[in-house]
Amino acid sequence: MPLQPSTPPKLSVHFVAWNSMTNMPDLFESIENQTYKDFTVRVVDNGSSDGAEKWLREKYPSITIIRNTRNLGFDAAHNQALRFAIDKWAGEDLSRCYILVVNPDVILKPDCFEKLLVEAEAHPEAGSFTPKLLKTFKDKGTDEVLREHTNSDVIDSTGLRANRFRWFYERGAGELDKGQFDASREVFGVSGASALYRATALQDIKMSNGEYFDNDFFAYKEDIDLAWRLQGKGWEARFVPEAVAHHARGMYGKERVGFFERLKNRRQKSKQRSFYSTRNHWWLLVKNMSLAELIFSAPWVLPAEVARFVYVCLFEPSSWLAIFDFFGKLPKMLRKRREILFGRSVPRKKITAWFI
Repeated sequence: MPLQPSTPPKLSVHFVAWNSMTNMPDLFESIENQTYKDFTVRVVDNGSSDGAEKWLREKYPSITIIRNTRNLGFDAAHNQALRFAIDKWAGEDLSRCYILVVNPDVILKPDCFEKLLVEAEAHPEAGSFTPKLLKTFKDKGTDEVLREHTNSDVIDSTGLRANRFRWFYERGAGELDKGQFDASREVFGVSGASALYRATALQDIKMSNGEYFDNDFFAYKEDIDLAWRLQGKGWEARFVPEAVAHHARGMYGKERVGFFERLKNRRQKSKQRSFYSTRNHWWLLVKNMSLAELIFSAPWVLPAEVARFVYVCLFEPSSWLAIFDFFGKLPKMLRKRREILFGRSVPRKKITAWFI
């Protein structure tokens, strides 16, 4: 069903820039080429030193730029833009207002906006939507800004999935796209690399401190936390295979890997990413698992997390600080947990079904 031109939905496109000049020209070219034209672009610059703000103001003077003097992280920066956009929509029907959170290293197919919005308008029960994300690679050229991209048919993400260990994956990651994921369907959540959110859903899960994404996470796994909270409020997430984008993710692999391959992948991550991933994973569990869920999932979750803890202690000294930071802010996370669990509006079994 095509979009009704007489009453088009509202769309605000957001991304956070932090020394992102390598990717921004390609992203903006793909935004300019969209078949759906009724949208606003808002950029949060996290204290870039590569001339990103100057380039944006010269090339795209009409866009909104929120300038931070330092790197506030993915989450706090996006929360700034989310609050700004929703405040601008005061008096509008927020159920037909959408925000596309996109990474600077994403390239969108020309009809991506249109396909996402068609699905969103057809499924008012859903609060988030993801396109089919395919992997893109960069050449080894010397010009950081003018590097060429090579788009592939390797899947980066078709949404988020989870298992009984409460480990989360990009669905289909690393597989060659042969049409095996070409059915529109409900998924656990959507990847923050390219995620369309309904404004009413975001308002529904907004914390009492005004956060949508959790500022304490800084970066990594905040999209999973948001997806879990949306599930708790009864908002579905949908994969839209007709909408396609390419993503130059720094780390990716197969969706399902063995224990030793997981260790190999983990060792290839940067120390900073390992720190955030470790700490934020434990915060995810503390914030979103009820006592009943913990009891029923204990045979799988507890051994997995003990193994993770022992591995960090013995083999990953760069992440020791994550342990101290986890416990240091644990009281704050427990306060957030109470607010999240008391605010849930769906039965526990509906949420735990995603982890079986």
